[in-house]
Amino acid sequence: MAPSAAAEDVQAKQWYLASMQADQMWKVSTGEGVKVAVLDTGVTETPSLKGQILGNDVPKPVSYRATEDYDGHGTTLAELIAGTGSGGGLKGLAPGAKIVPYRVRLNSLKGSERQKTPEPYQAIRAAADTDAKIINMSFSGAYVSAREEAAINYAMSKGKLLIAGAGNEGEQGEGSVGYPAGYPYVVGVSAVDASGTVTKFSSYGNNVDLAAPGLDIPYWCDKTLRSYCDAGQGTSQASAIASASAALIWSAHPDWTANQVLRSLIDTAGRTWKKDIPSKYLGYGIVRPRKVLEDSGYNPGPADSDPLGKANEAGGATPSPSGSVPAPSQAPESPSGGETVAAESTSKSSDDGSTLWIGLGAVAAVVVIGGGAFAVKRARRRA
Repeated sequence: MAPSAAAEDVQAKQWYLASMQADQMWKVSTGEGVKVAVLDTGVTETPSLKGQILGNDVPKPVSYRATEDYDGHGTTLAELIAGTGSGGGLKGLAPGAKIVPYRVRLNSLKGSERQKTPEPYQAIRAAADTDAKIINMSFSGAYVSAREEAAINYAMSKGKLLIAGAGNEGEQGEGSVGYPAGYPYVVGVSAVDASGTVTKFSSYGNNVDLAAPGLDIPYWCDKTLRSYCDAGQGTSQASAIASASAALIWSAHPDWTANQVLRSLIDTAGRTWKKDIPSKYLGYGIVRPRKVLEDSGYNPGPADSDPLGKANEAGGATPSPSGSVPAPSQAPESPSGGETVAAESTSKSSDDGSTLWIGLGAVAAVVVIGGGAFAVKRARRRA
């Protein structure tokens, strides 16, 4: 993957900011007052993140090198959420929000550092005890973990909105959505391109709850943070943009609960099918926070009612609309390790819920606990 010619070119390549009408949204909300916990490879301060990282908010038991990114992935996501754009860096969709960084043990971390770094379930539980409203988890594993599920349930009980990338295993077919995206109460996010088409690499199935931009987005090439690379892709980016969308809404409506923020995102999701029949590719639609922000009289519904309660209790989403399925394929990983080469995305028809012109977007959630298999060790990859 070739580095960007110049840092100042990066924001021009964030195509989704114009599609989502970010300039209009920022007149109403920038995400100010909302903290987003980013559970990833750590977050290093860059010019775009100067003053945006709240390292002191990370509880001591899981604070090991949280502000030192061992991969570059976590810093990219933090910029996509809350970057100010200073120094020609990435501009976050919610530049007024703050980032609470957590370094967690993923498969790209090796040696003694791996043993010192907290497991994801430890960071989830710790974040649940802070005042961070949103927990972003852009990583994916293949198996259910009892400890991780318990941590997810605990965070939900503390009023957190949990958002995760669905995974980049689309070539494996339906049901390839990993964990934590597959747990109840976690919003699983798939990735779309500039036309609103689900990407070939994006995992799909009943655990996909919403979609967000995730193709052709600049990212830090590696942990040295010396240059950006073009055409990054992944449901990690989609998850970050969905988290930022939620931050914009919560900032504008600080008294709302996670249920109300989620309900507003579901109601306003961009889709061409019936609201109550989620697509296996795009869930309830593409993130569209502007639709909530522009409606000063929007009614978010009851504070204590889970907008996806029936789906969570049933253990899955209702069947997706019928239609032909595009043959999914995943691009090979790049030498930087994790980001994949941009792949062209195709679809047959919007009737199958795999295509939607992005315009704006929305966050939703239906979640499923998949499979009964439990595993202590599993390979975790960046989503």
